[in-house]
Order: sequence, then structure tokens, then C-alpha cells
Amino acid sequence: MKHFKTLTGTALLLSTVAASALVAAPAVAQDNGASESRDVITVTARRREETLQDVPLSVSAMSGEDLERMGALDIVAIADTTPNITLEVSRGTNSTLSAFIRGVGQQDPVAGFEAGVGIYVDDVYLNRPQGAVLDIYDVDRIEVLRGPQGTLYGRNTIGGAVKYVTRRIDADEPTMTARLGIGSYGQLDTVLSGSAPLTDTFRVGGSMGRFTRDGFGDNLTTGEDNYDKNVFGYRVSAEWEPTDNFFVRLAYDNVSDTSNARGGHRLTAGALSGAPVLSDVHDTRAGLNVVDQEVEGDGLALTAEWQINDNWTVRNILADRSDTSVTPIDFDNLASGDLDVPAIYDNEQFSEEFQLLYSGERLNGLVGYYYLDASAMTVFDVLLDNVLAGLNAQTFGEVDTKTWSVFANFTYDLTDEFSLTLGGRYTEDERTSRVLRRTYLGGFSEFFGGSGFSIATTSDFQGTNSWDDFSPTASLAWQPNDANNFYLTYSQGFKGGGFDPRAQTTGAPDFDQNGTVEADEIYEFMSFDPETVDSIEIGWKYQGNGYRHSLAVFNMDYTDIQVPGSVGIDTDNDGVNDSFTGVTTNAGAATIRGIEYEGSLDLGTDVFSAGDIMTLGWAVGLLDGEYDQFINAFGVDVSDDVVIQNTPDTTASATLTYITPMRGGDLSVINTISHRGASSQFEFPFPLLDQGSYTLWNASAVWEGDDGHWQFGLHGRNLTDEEYKVSGYDFVNNTTLAPELGAEGTLVAYYGPPRTFTATLTWRY
Repeated sequence: MKHFKTLTGTALLLSTVAASALVAAPAVAQDNGASESRDVITVTARRREETLQDVPLSVSAMSGEDLERMGALDIVAIADTTPNITLEVSRGTNSTLSAFIRGVGQQDPVAGFEAGVGIYVDDVYLNRPQGAVLDIYDVDRIEVLRGPQGTLYGRNTIGGAVKYVTRRIDADEPTMTARLGIGSYGQLDTVLSGSAPLTDTFRVGGSMGRFTRDGFGDNLTTGEDNYDKNVFGYRVSAEWEPTDNFFVRLAYDNVSDTSNARGGHRLTAGALSGAPVLSDVHDTRAGLNVVDQEVEGDGLALTAEWQINDNWTVRNILADRSDTSVTPIDFDNLASGDLDVPAIYDNEQFSEEFQLLYSGERLNGLVGYYYLDASAMTVFDVLLDNVLAGLNAQTFGEVDTKTWSVFANFTYDLTDEFSLTLGGRYTEDERTSRVLRRTYLGGFSEFFGGSGFSIATTSDFQGTNSWDDFSPTASLAWQPNDANNFYLTYSQGFKGGGFDPRAQTTGAPDFDQNGTVEADEIYEFMSFDPETVDSIEIGWKYQGNGYRHSLAVFNMDYTDIQVPGSVGIDTDNDGVNDSFTGVTTNAGAATIRGIEYEGSLDLGTDVFSAGDIMTLGWAVGLLDGEYDQFINAFGVDVSDDVVIQNTPDTTASATLTYITPMRGGDLSVINTISHRGASSQFEFPFPLLDQGSYTLWNASAVWEGDDGHWQFGLHGRNLTDEEYKVSGYDFVNNTTLAPELGAEGTLVAYYGPPRTFTATLTWRY
């Protein structure tokens, strides 16, 4: 359903929402009250400490304490209460993240594709999505920046950024925290963290967490749990602060995920075997077990900051990260090897970021330099046993990325009320790719312990390409008083091109129809160009008298959209698809418009008893995105038939919090209703696979002692036990449901967690 089709409609809706907000928002700022002061979060979205009210950007933030009170388990949970964002666990995995903000993102986690949404851990950009489903522990806050980013820090991203910020070490005294969580499906979570100042200038700290759970369902073929969890992670850090003006932090983190491979739910009966659709959406019949799933990742970061004087500060962030994921993905989710894909992802990255920050009476800003040297390798087999016993189409792809950027962003206070921000980023990207595709007989390849042997090479491609870009930003802000902040922002985003590691050179079409597929046509088929976004945003932030809101209207022109996909191909012309090829093109151009309205209202004190507090928080995102152009493989514009993937037209949440004194502490009762409109898994809608609108209800009751030592909590998530799809695979004809790869037909969905309950106990020293 379209909410609005033109900017005129957008303006009309904005005026309606703004009028309702004005009723609740007095023109003069007053004391915010106890409940509001408790929720004040300082963010560093503009590389300096500011409150959300002062930042002329679309930023949402949640503190680590609030996330724990709400029973959030991992970073995916923040999408419940943040407008126009989709965070989900990728298909067939437990720890790979798919992220979309305002309709811009990247679903496919294979090497060769840039992320549309940047994920950061303590200002270090994660170049690949593997291992990016971060658990909530030792976190100070999570910030979500919507819209193109690139003139303030790190890697340029066109959709937005999610920043995971860990806690700093207490400089004054030793600390210790222990948290235990016990819940449904055998959940047992343990977190232990502590720190100590060893001298007046040097301190160390660390935290570790183990998160385990039985499966939400069963694998009826292997007998294993399905959708289980077994994750262990830890972080250690040391901070040295010899003077008030100099600070160094060395941090190391490590995570290991040995959960079972996640099997999907078939939405159709087996075309060959007749295997019926299972009644429990969390059950599976996946039989691929040639390798165990295992994810290992770690990172080392050195951050140094020197405040030269009252005006100038130098900051440097040096980081090295790597991760390896081994995962068996059973596409057909049946015992036979109809479409079985064991895969290995191996990623390494080195990054260096230097910033020179200036803070003056009227001028504030920075200049920076960013460098990234990264390597991403993907290898996977595709066993097609039911097409021909032992037939295997193997893909080996490796993509090396070297990129550097210089950026600057400065804000000048023209008057006491008006400020102007100008920024820009120059980027040079270079990618080198090797794609090796081979056909095997005899089963799985040597990468997965098989005895298969190569009989043909269908791709042996090496290519290098480079791109450069300048992306500007400009913003005008008006703060007539402490209560109001109005802004108008233009920003441009850039996402580099690349090579599809799944593409098969022998599947390249004859673009010029001269009867021969030439080298330049193969290169064109294997590669794709950068994409860009031009965004205009108008915003209004208000805070006063127990009420606050952030209201933004945006319009984005999204061009040269990279559309990845895979199609089955018939290599021997016998009428049966016996292999596949990746097909990634700059097929699209889209216009995406939207509104975001976040806020909170203090409903009063002493509502039911003396000393109690009640607040209401909300977040609403409305989005209207449509393709202006979408060229299919036959050169035909099918823009009327496609939609923006993984992006509901409506996201909304409401959180009612009641706090009352109880037995030497405070009892907080938190209820959150989160609604997501219908969305399509891929660009072409497919009702059998796509997810309709749904609503989740999460609730928590948390008691915290006045001395801060003890906390008890009871948390319920998805209390109405809603069944909802988060991802899927589609290798069937969407009209006839006939198999397009394999003999059984692959139409598979993965689902979100069912109703769960968790009891938590926290002790702090």
C-alpha cells in the first residue's frame, strides 16, 4: 500500500503530524523532569559529544542499560523500535547480518559486494557481514544513523550506519558485573565483566559472555536441534591516560559460534519425492552434514587521542580484523543432495583512520583520512545429486579491496540561531577479483572433505577495476531556542562496484549479437558499477516540558542500483538446469521517500502511587519506494513489476514504561508493541515467500536496587507467538512452481523466534 506518491503528499502528511506534535509541545523549554533526564544519551554521530537534540541528523540511540532492561539479546533487536530499518539474520546462518536502512542495503553476504549499511564496533568499520550479529553485552550504546554517511568518519555508506559502542573502563575504582539469564528452550546466558585501575594512569578491563539455547525446532533428518545457539565471546582492553589531554586504548575481541546449521522451512512439497510441508515452521529435514557450522572472528584495535590545545585534537584508529565461517546450507532442506551448498567465507581487513578535529567558538569540525585493505574469499559447492549423481558445481571467488578516502566536515555558527555545515569526501576504490568455477563429478570437492574430481572449468576469470568519487554534504540548521532544532540537509552517498564471484563466464550473453561472446562482453557480465544516492532531508527536533520528538522527511534518488541474483542454467542443452550463474547488474534507478517520527512523552508522576513515573515512547517510519527503471536480462524495463526489497512501507513501535518504588529499589514495567508492514524478500514480489504485515509484543519487568548492586528481570518476547518470515530462497518458477535448479524445487523460508521468556539476575560491584 502506498502512503504517498509525491512530495506534495509528503508535505501534507508532515503538516498533519507536525500539527499534532505542536499540541503536545510548548514553545518554551522547561525542566525535562526525572524520567527524561534518566534517558538522556550522549552520542558521537558528528565525532564530538552531543545530545540527540543537538544533532541535525536522523539518529536513534539506545543505551546498553535500556537494551538490557528490554531483554534485547543481540543487535537485531534494535530494529523493533527504530524506524525504516531492517536487521535480520541472513539465510541459513546464525551470525551473518543483512541490514537495510531506508530501502538501501545488501542481502547477499558473498564476497564482492559492498554493504549498503555500515556496521561499526568502536569506530572500526566491519567490511564483511559475517559475524556481525553482535550480542548485547559490555555495550555502552548503539547508534543508528539514517541516510548517506561518509564525511565524518570511516567508510562511505549510502544507506546509513549502525555503531556499536562498548563501555570505557572506570578510572577510579575496580568494577565487577555478573549477569545470568535462564529462559525458554533451555536458554542459559552468562556474562562476566570487570575492570581495575592498576595505576593512576593505566587501567585494564575485560568481559566474556556465553550464550546458549536449544533449538526452536528439530531437524527431522539428523536429529539435531534447529535454530539453536552456542556462542562464546570475549573482549579485553587496556587504557592509558598519562595526562588529561592524551588517551590510548588497545582492545581485542573474539567470538566463536558453534551453533548447528540453520535449516529452513519448505513452503512447497518436494517435486520429486513428494515430501509434504512440515507443520512447524521451525522444523526442517535438511540433511547436509559434510561439515559442521563454525564461525570464528577476532579483531585488534588501537585508538589514540591527543588534545593538543583547547582548539585542536588528533585522533587515530588502527585496526586489524579477520573471520572465518564454515557453514553447510541445505537449500532444498531435504535428506537428499538435491541442492546442497557447503560454504566457506574467509575475510581479512586492515584499516587506518586519522582525524584532525577543530573546536572553536563558532567553528567545529574535522578533516580525516581513511584507508582499507581487505580480502574476502568465498568457496562453495553446489551438489545436484538428483540431476546427476555426484554432480557438483563449485565456485571459488576472491576479491581484494584497496580503498582510501579523504573527508572533511565543518559546522559554522552564522549567528546564535543559524549554523551551516559543509562537508565532502573523495574516495578511490580498487578491486581485484579471481573467479574460478568448475564442474565436479563424484560429489563434494576437496574443500569439504569429498572425493569429487573436476571435469570442466566454466570460469577462470581475473579482473581489476577502480573507481573514484566525490560525495558532498550540506546542512543548514536553525535553533531559535533550546527547545527547537530545525534543519535542511543534502547528502550524497557512494557504494563501490565489484565483481560477482558466482558469475560463470561461459554463461555470459552475446550483448552485441555478433555470434561471438568476446572478452569485453565477459568482463561486462562479470562486473558491475558503483551506485549512488542523492538525499534531501528536512528535520525538526523538539525537547521540553516532558515531551520530545525527532521528525524527518526525506527524498532519495537512488541510481545504478546493483541487483544481485542467481539463475539456473542448462550447460548441455538437455532441458535440465545442471548449474547456475550469478547475475548482477546495475539494473535499477529508484525514488525513495519517507517520514520518520520518533518521540517520548512524560505521562506524569504519582500516577498510581507516590513516586511513580510513566512514559510513552514511539517510533514511526513511513516509506514509499518505487523503481523508475529496472532492466531485466532481456533488456526490457520491468520497473512496474518490481518493488524495493526487504523494506516495509510502515514500521512503527510504541513503548509504555511504568516505574514505581518497591522494596528499596525501582520496579520498571516495559511494554513494547512493534509493527512492520508487508515486505518482499526480493525485487519481484512472490506471495508464497513474502511476509505480510505483523505485530510483535515484548514486555519486561525489572527491579533494580537503589544501591545499584542488584537487578532482577523477567522478559517475554513475541508474546503472541507470531510466525513471521525474515529471509528465504527461491529457485522455482514463480508461476508454475516448477524447479529451476535441482529436481525437488527450492522455495524455503526462515522464521523469526517464537514466544520466549527469560529471567535475568545481575550483580554489580
